Amino acid sequence: MTDTLAAERFTGSFTQQEPIPEVGIEAALEVLRHGRLHRYNTAAGETAETALLEQEFAAFTGARYCVAVASGGYALGCALRALEVQPGEKVLTNAFTLAPVPGAIAAVGAVPVFVGVTEDLVIDLDDLAAKLPQARVLMLSHMRGHLCDMDRLMALCDAAGVQVIEDCAHTMGASWNGTPSGRHGAIGCYSTQTYKHMNSGEGGFLVTDDEDLAARAVMLSGSYMLYERHLAAPGPEVFERVKYVTPNVSGRMDNLRAALLRPQLADLPTQIARWNDRYRVVEDGLRGTPGLTVIARPAAERFVGSSIQALLLDWTPEAIQEVLARCAARGVELKWFGGRAPVAFTSRYDSWRYAPSEPIPATDRILTGILDMRLPLTFSLEDCALIARIIRAEVSAVYQQAA
Repeated sequence: MTDTLAAERFTGSFTQQEPIPEVGIEAALEVLRHGRLHRYNTAAGETAETALLEQEFAAFTGARYCVAVASGGYALGCALRALEVQPGEKVLTNAFTLAPVPGAIAAVGAVPVFVGVTEDLVIDLDDLAAKLPQARVLMLSHMRGHLCDMDRLMALCDAAGVQVIEDCAHTMGASWNGTPSGRHGAIGCYSTQTYKHMNSGEGGFLVTDDEDLAARAVMLSGSYMLYERHLAAPGPEVFERVKYVTPNVSGRMDNLRAALLRPQLADLPTQIARWNDRYRVVEDGLRGTPGLTVIARPAAERFVGSSIQALLLDWTPEAIQEVLARCAARGVELKWFGGRAPVAFTSRYDSWRYAPSEPIPATDRILTGILDMRLPLTFSLEDCALIARIIRAEVSAVYQQAA
């Protein structure tokens, strides 16, 4: 360990994001100056920042309708309610995901049914096909930005009459065969929490082409009878069908957060290119590391590389923990999905005791080997090359010890 500590060390922060763009700060200050933070509190002739953001995000994704909400987790719960998922109903979802996904299912009284994961870190479509008869809704998590074969998935779900909610918290701006993430299923949900692709602290979106789902989502979000102030919503005749039978489960976005997000949305394509540049540097630096599997990215997938994952398949937990410790000693923070107890964001399907599950041995093998690392845009390309060298060196050292 002494020789390792004397080697190169990374000194950056894995949680420090870039500052909000100045134009966003100025727009937010303008909202603070006039005080109309609530999305429906507008002056005569004024269009709310939130309504404009919804219109712009709908255009960005190609969706007919968009609702801006308080968080990505709220968007997921709102989607389930819009699809009228009932207490006790089973909802399919990935075994490899984060807690807000099964949490949203459990929060409406439904029961998560976990589907396995492949070595490409996407939902196992064979396991999905076997489990489709159990449910009418799939909440598909594009976990850590990995898109499965969406053409095959949608063919399976359409044939089974299963509606798909896409959790796009990690795939805002990604696509499969040219179709944007969130636009394959009935509803797409996105997050603008600080560690996502746009930063408003908390926030999210729901998009859909279905006018009834959109109207329900607007009513659910807490529009009262002010739905006509939405620019990316269906017409008043659609709301007539749902406004008296849809509960208010308030979770609106406010104008302050919308003001922060509008310039970030305009700049998102540039930011995606920057993330992917960093991802490729780390990916290239890790290729060929003994004992480490780099995740293949299909040609059909346009991804957003704001984090990177690799596998230490069939390593002992003790050996993986040594890799984590050695990398941490050199300033590189790796998250691990193999721990039996939840740590920060790295919980797993068998951690959520409110959602009973049966073991999925093939998936457990993969989860045990997953290393996960953020790639914030505050890292330079040189930083990314250094990080890759450190991981490569420490994985190689532990691998050679075990050989």
